[in-house]
Amino acid sequence: MSSYREWIASLRLLGLGRHSRVLVHASLESLAPVAGGAETVVGALVATCGTVVAPTFTLRSLVVPKVGPPDNGITYGTPSGAETEIFDPSMAADNEMGSFAEALRRHPDSQRSSHPALSFAGVGAEAILESQTIDEPLAPIRALAEEDADVLLFGSGHRWNVSLHWAERLAGRKQFVRWALTARGIVECPEFPGCPDGFEAIEPRLSGIVRSANLGEDQLQAIPLRDLIHIAAAWIRQDPRALLCDRVGCERCAAVRAAVRVTP
Repeated sequence: MSSYREWIASLRLLGLGRHSRVLVHASLESLAPVAGGAETVVGALVATCGTVVAPTFTLRSLVVPKVGPPDNGITYGTPSGAETEIFDPSMAADNEMGSFAEALRRHPDSQRSSHPALSFAGVGAEAILESQTIDEPLAPIRALAEEDADVLLFGSGHRWNVSLHWAERLAGRKQFVRWALTARGIVECPEFPGCPDGFEAIEPRLSGIVRSANLGEDQLQAIPLRDLIHIAAAWIRQDPRALLCDRVGCERCAAVRAAVRVTP
């Protein structure tokens, strides 16, 4: 079982300090148990770094209309599900985000952006979070890249690395429209990203820029966000099908492939 002090030591081995800004993707359930749980990891990061941000998405606020724009990677008229909830800023992050994201959202110094499906939470990140709008849901990633942030992967693969969605956007990849249920009614959410199921393919291309530190038998990784985005966006421009998944029935990846075929 890892301790707070061991987490602090490992974070420093990654080269992190008070100057550091980090975008964290953590699946603590994939790591050895932590004394104090996710709150210990959040505390270690906040004590070490100047800015700590994580996605706190609430995709359970999404609804599916009966009709909508064509080629949108969705089947209209399908039930949204009984679990659909009205977005509220105090809503917990989806379970798929992991216990770290929710612990960061609940930290007493944490703030959260207001996107009804793609929010981010962070400590020391007010301007970064305020950069997000309904029309620019991934703006916090852009803001973090401009400040030379690192992406941290703790027991998490690139499947959950949302910064790759920003690389797709920069490369000109097709984006989507979704709709979220809010207290003001249903809100249209443009520039919604595609499927991340093919993102693990980026790993071999990052071997020269990844920093690693051991925590017991586990390994923590830090990747310069600006470099990661540059590498991924360049690959997508070179090969418009890069990072798409091969899952049968994936409507978003099928829509991206179709858009590539009709592009001159």
